[in-house]
Amino acid sequence: MGNDDVREAVLDSARAAFHARGYMRTTVKGVAAAAGVAPSVVGKYWGSKDQLFAAAMKLPFDPATAVPQLVAPGLDGMGERLVRVTLDTLGDEENREDLIALFRAGASGAKAAAGVKDFFEQSVLDRLARSIGVPDARLRVGLISSYLIGIAVSRYVTKLEPLASMSEDDLVRVVAPTIQSMLDPSTPLPGSTAGKSKSSSSSKSSSTKSRSSGSGSRSGSGRGSSSSGSSSSSRSSDDDS
Repeated sequence: MGNDDVREAVLDSARAAFHARGYMRTTVKGVAAAAGVAPSVVGKYWGSKDQLFAAAMKLPFDPATAVPQLVAPGLDGMGERLVRVTLDTLGDEENREDLIALFRAGASGAKAAAGVKDFFEQSVLDRLARSIGVPDARLRVGLISSYLIGIAVSRYVTKLEPLASMSEDDLVRVVAPTIQSMLDPSTPLPGSTAGKSKSSSSSKSSSTKSRSSGSGSRSGSGRGSSSSGSSSSSRSSDDDS
């Protein structure tokens, strides 16, 4: 077989394996065996299972390169970069239709769709969470992804106005600040581990201050009572004399 034939044979085998077993249970060795080639041949064309999956399922990006490019410039401006890469990816009609068809495939495509979910979580979300280095990174990245998917579905699938007809730049200006705020390490997420820790510390501090204030009041009250008692004793002594 020529190189092109080998590539197509591997991709066909990989596609069949991902559809039948999903992302987690498919192995490069298994795909290679089904295609009649050595695992090293698969590695020659696709360096990892992530890359093989992206190629076989015709996904519009490779996380091995996409995530580092997003993270490299730092947290500043990452909200805008995430919005733009989402719109650029799903703005391409062919990419969008391929993904929509995959999730609409019913029972026959259920494992493939689940495979996309597993792939997205492991190769994109977890990789991005490890890279950004902020508290509750996985939760933040999950919320951001859910928000962006909702925006994309509203714009491209259900065509909800005014999202559907807004220019990309206008939509970025509206959405990016919310994404950026979720990436801000100085702002704990309500209900998150860091948020609960900060709330608990604040509550303990307030409680300590309250007890301290109460103790001072009781101490002052005690001194007042003692003074009053001394005054009464003095008057009593004068009357006796």
